[in-house]
Amino acid sequence: MAKKIVITSGKGGVGKTTITANLGFQLARKGKRVLLVDCDFGLNNLDVVVSIEDRIVFDIIDVLENKCRIKQAIVESPLNPNLFIIPCTHSSIKSTVSSQSLKLSLESLDDGFDYILLDCPAGIDAGFHRAVSIASEALIVTAPLMTSIRDADKVTSILRSYKLPTYAVINRMRGDLVLNGQMYSNEDISNILKVDIVGVIPDDDSVLNGVVELSYTAPYKAFSLLAQTIIKGKGKIYDYLSKYTGFFGSIRKELKKRL
Repeated sequence: MAKKIVITSGKGGVGKTTITANLGFQLARKGKRVLLVDCDFGLNNLDVVVSIEDRIVFDIIDVLENKCRIKQAIVESPLNPNLFIIPCTHSSIKSTVSSQSLKLSLESLDDGFDYILLDCPAGIDAGFHRAVSIASEALIVTAPLMTSIRDADKVTSILRSYKLPTYAVINRMRGDLVLNGQMYSNEDISNILKVDIVGVIPDDDSVLNGVVELSYTAPYKAFSLLAQTIIKGKGKIYDYLSKYTGFFGSIRKELKKRL
């Protein structure tokens, strides 16, 4: 049976869809069959991040409105033969579409995948509850800033009512700012949210294009470690401080201040 992980956040703009796409890519690279589902029926863009926007015939709304079978809406990713996507291209959804209909549709795919990653809408409206009610685990994406952490904390409280195992991923981490006391560390965030941090993704321009395919980059290594932790249930997180410690690290830190 596929493990269904909802990837959510307290507020938009923290990189939730990018995390979903890159985690899926890394899981697929490690030999797992992965399905990404765009559950954001209003502000959807997962298809753009994984570069399949010109391959779509049907989407998840067509499935829920019985216009096609669910397998007809699945698009194979050009990035990896183990990675598949059910996109959402509609900008709205009828109120008659229920969580149960989405759940039943995805459960029919359980035997075909190891992981189903649900890209959840930001916030705590109906779309959030629809995606969370399907999941067996939750990943909260937060930036290392108090505004983002506070919103993530509110979402964490709601997830506890669903009794979902919940973990956090910190996105756009700056090691130099953590050392200067201008950003919260992963330990700080774990203590505030009272959840384990399973991944830290450094702030890096290579993530701007969506899925990171260059193996020498810091985000690629961070996403690979995150995927390994998801598979094994434990593992290392990316060392975002190492770049800014030691003699050369102190030089990098000073240069960052002047940019």
